[in-house]
Amino acid sequence: MTGAGGQMGAARKLARSPAVWACAAVIAVFAAVAAWSWGAAAWYAWKDVTPPWQLQDLASRYMAPCAAHWLGTDGLGRDVALRLAQGAGIAFEVGVVSSLIAIPLGVLLGCLGGYFGGKTDDAVVWISTTFASIPGLLFVLAIAMVVGKGLLGVFLAIGLTTWTGTCRLVRAEVIAQRERGYVKAAKALGFSGGRILFRHILPNVAHVALVQFTLRFPAAIGTEVFLSFLGIGAQGEPSWGVMLSSARMRLWQGMWWELAAVTGAIFAVVLAFNILGDRLRDALDPRLG
Repeated sequence: MTGAGGQMGAARKLARSPAVWACAAVIAVFAAVAAWSWGAAAWYAWKDVTPPWQLQDLASRYMAPCAAHWLGTDGLGRDVALRLAQGAGIAFEVGVVSSLIAIPLGVLLGCLGGYFGGKTDDAVVWISTTFASIPGLLFVLAIAMVVGKGLLGVFLAIGLTTWTGTCRLVRAEVIAQRERGYVKAAKALGFSGGRILFRHILPNVAHVALVQFTLRFPAAIGTEVFLSFLGIGAQGEPSWGVMLSSARMRLWQGMWWELAAVTGAIFAVVLAFNILGDRLRDALDPRLG
């Protein structure tokens, strides 16, 4: 069983890594921007006025980065920096909501299959294999046809197609944990299977869920960008995918700033989460220590 000493050692190992601090700083900055965008969107919706990132000023179309517009303006004169901030809010919203669907579902089914085995495990394996075999894009399109275009379809599509990896990893870890001495001791004391699973085994496989969250989060952002780029995701909102779609055709005309800003933001967020996830896995997995 993973003890407090092991957790403290992992924390010290992470704290000594400059890469972890750098990635955490990048994520914190984008998270703060996302939180501001949520608050600003709620404020302008409550006031029932057009938010500044949607205001069109045709006299200021295609302005290069300047003091008035740090990241320039787009084809309708809208400020790219403000739209980029709102795009961060949408990206983090998708990452959080889809992870809250995928991670608990994968952990629950993985725990049940790994601990109880038998027909329960067979059912979990069959369900996860079935979902994993469905082409992700086709599943997304099917959900979009049912619930309509927009973020709801994105939430469900990403959440219901990305839980299988978490389920497999948690199931394997639970199978290994159920043979440990503390589980046998708990059984000898007459504890129920549910208590052993959720009060004793689950805390020792929680690191798998944590690592999966840091890896699933950027994958969800990338999927949302791709879907919005295709016109399936966010509608009428400054999603990063929508911004990429509108900016790509004007790159050849020398109007590079919107595409560069969005690409840089996506690259920074995805890279920071991936590096942080790798460092967490190295620190928390005793087999890699």
